[in-house]
Amino acid sequence: MGSQLRLGEVLRSGRNREPSVPLIDGYPNIHHVTASQVLAQIQLSKGINPLAKVRALGVQRRPAVLIRSSPWKAGTDETPWHDVFDLDDGRVRYFGDHRVDHTDPVGSTPGNTVLLEALEEHRAVTPEQRASAVPLLIFKAVSRNGSRKGYVEFCGAAVIEHAEQIEQEANGIAFPNYRYDLSVLDLSAENDRVDWSWIEARGSAQVSTEDALATAPRAWRRWVEHGHAVLPEIRRQVVPRANPRGPERATSENAHKSAALLPTPRRADEAAAASLAAAGPLEQLTADMLMAKLRSLKVHRRNGRRSRHKPLALLWGISRVAAGKHHLAEWHEFRDEASGLLAEFGLPESSVTPEYPFWHLRTSRLWDVHGLPAEESGGPHAALFDRVNPEGGLTVEAAQILSDPLVRSQAIAVLCEMHLADVDQQALMARLGMDGYGAAPGTTHPAEDQDGETGPAGRRAGSYSRIVRNTAMTAKAKGLHGDGCQVCGLQLPTRFGTYSEAAHIRGLGRPHNGPDELSNLLVLCPNHHVQFDTFAIYIDADGTVRTTADDSSIGELRRHPAHRINEAHVRYHRECCRRDSTDREIQDEARSV
Repeated sequence: MGSQLRLGEVLRSGRNREPSVPLIDGYPNIHHVTASQVLAQIQLSKGINPLAKVRALGVQRRPAVLIRSSPWKAGTDETPWHDVFDLDDGRVRYFGDHRVDHTDPVGSTPGNTVLLEALEEHRAVTPEQRASAVPLLIFKAVSRNGSRKGYVEFCGAAVIEHAEQIEQEANGIAFPNYRYDLSVLDLSAENDRVDWSWIEARGSAQVSTEDALATAPRAWRRWVEHGHAVLPEIRRQVVPRANPRGPERATSENAHKSAALLPTPRRADEAAAASLAAAGPLEQLTADMLMAKLRSLKVHRRNGRRSRHKPLALLWGISRVAAGKHHLAEWHEFRDEASGLLAEFGLPESSVTPEYPFWHLRTSRLWDVHGLPAEESGGPHAALFDRVNPEGGLTVEAAQILSDPLVRSQAIAVLCEMHLADVDQQALMARLGMDGYGAAPGTTHPAEDQDGETGPAGRRAGSYSRIVRNTAMTAKAKGLHGDGCQVCGLQLPTRFGTYSEAAHIRGLGRPHNGPDELSNLLVLCPNHHVQFDTFAIYIDADGTVRTTADDSSIGELRRHPAHRINEAHVRYHRECCRRDSTDREIQDEARSV
């Protein structure tokens, strides 16, 4: 019938399944809204409700999976887990249906079987495969008319971004289950609505996958075309109003309420908010402000040396953004991961106390802690954190700004230069899974490239992915300069001739994703190649090569009229060294090349 599900709308689901009845007890009848001559009547009796598959023109696909979460059941024997809804940031953490009394393998319960199948579809590497992937429609049970049963709120359409097998506990008994991290899509182009005709088209044996896709929301179509790489752009996000820490979406009151956590709201703890009030009014965070906060980060001093705990914790938070994870993590996860980081890269004389940066980083205004009872938010107590297991991490605003790879590179450079200059930074970046951010060439991780994403430089697909470099172009560049270094002029003799190295100004690897072209190349000796790749030297706006440590000149860049260098790439490298303006127009130009 082509009705629409509206974001934040509460629907009657338990009483009277007659689709001809539009309203029940003053609420839309979900069976009326989803009535169809093609699909069987929907079910919301379980947490995970798949619609039956159809074979459409030779392609088998499932029209949709309807997910329902019931907050008041959380922690019970029936549902010992706690689903988490953070709709303002487009995130849902949902748990599968394996329970403590199940004896079957963890992935074989009906709900987990369906979601693991959906996960494989959402991990598909080509647009053609993703076009058939099943959408998840998310509902949350709510109370209305004094009843906790029979009412659901529509929370949007989602894809599975990540899943992992975990261990849970009920009545002191451990059992396995799956945890799914869902990305809820932005439906603003459709006025926060999902047209049921999309699901009907997917369920019709006479409608091709291509035609069914044409009826999908714009964000879903973009995901089909580009995959998980565009999730930061198409994930639902609330538009900030005057107070950026209290954002609201311009929808119904129910839609705003749906942003709450289950079972407790996601908001700053009262005691924590009071302790920050003295720092002055909040401002809309910008990239420049973020860099300034990182440079002026207040850290504890011990025996005259600056503690590394806070900057290391911030780098850990940045690594989550780089990996596409949620910006907040449970204390247990932070504790386990940060403890090793602090032990390995902290001051030798410092104790490993992850609770201190976890709590005190809030004063930077770049870090949040949620989930502590107001009466117990007095300070960093590991035992309290272990018991309550709060969440902490970068603020929504900081995480959004750091989703830009260039800003992320600059933030990492600031933290390393200002607070971690005496640390083995290449080892630190490798430890955090951000190898590419510590060097100009970047890096290519086989696991990342299996999803089929490519940068501007071509990649050869297979069981792994590597960047395909244009050796003829490299030889041309070396020939133009006669194997002479463009920094020092050295022509390194070998037994059979001379030797030089070609350096990409904007690296081909992630996160830089530069192009493999002559205008992005320099011819350097091995020494200056290493220094250029590790951001120890840079080229200023006048063409002078300078050291990053003290900006001293080591000479003019040698040029050849047949070798035109793209200044946008030079500027990008300079920005990675934090030796250029952070003007957004300049950054946008560099990224667009």
